[in-house]
Amino acid sequence: MASRPSARIFSAFRSSAFRRTTNTPRFTRSYADASAAGEQSGFQKFWNSEVGPKTVHFWAPIMKWGVVLAGAADFARPAESLSISQNAALMATGAIWTRWCFVIKPRNLFLASVNFLLFCVGATQVSRAVLYQRSLEGKTVGEEVKSVAKEEGEDLKAAAKQAGKEVKAKA
Repeated sequence: MASRPSARIFSAFRSSAFRRTTNTPRFTRSYADASAAGEQSGFQKFWNSEVGPKTVHFWAPIMKWGVVLAGAADFARPAESLSISQNAALMATGAIWTRWCFVIKPRNLFLASVNFLLFCVGATQVSRAVLYQRSLEGKTVGEEVKSVAKEEGEDLKAAAKQAGKEVKAKA
């Protein structure tokens, strides 16, 4: 027995119940589970699935629907009050995470559908805002996107300069 009290306590409470006796992964399904799944009702299959309501793979898309619905609610807003950078971020987020939903295991099609609709909402809002600004200035869509990107780049350069000055001041 160990001489330290903490090691003795740990050894006393450690039992074979906490040790794995096989080399199989923890969360694999056995043949008996697979045969029982054939006898389950539709709700039981959904309840016990890898992306069912017992997992985060179900609740993350449910919560993300709030973002999609908020973006869709902005369809009623006038195009002049839409933020191109904010909606472009929604569009990019939707595109990136839609792709990621097909890479992760288990493949979560429910989450992929939410992210795809987030991309669609963002793309719709960006196009509305760009078309509105183009109509005001008589610019083409490409010219408008370039000017917005240039403005955002200038803001980033100014922020980088400010951060550099603060770092030098602290050093």
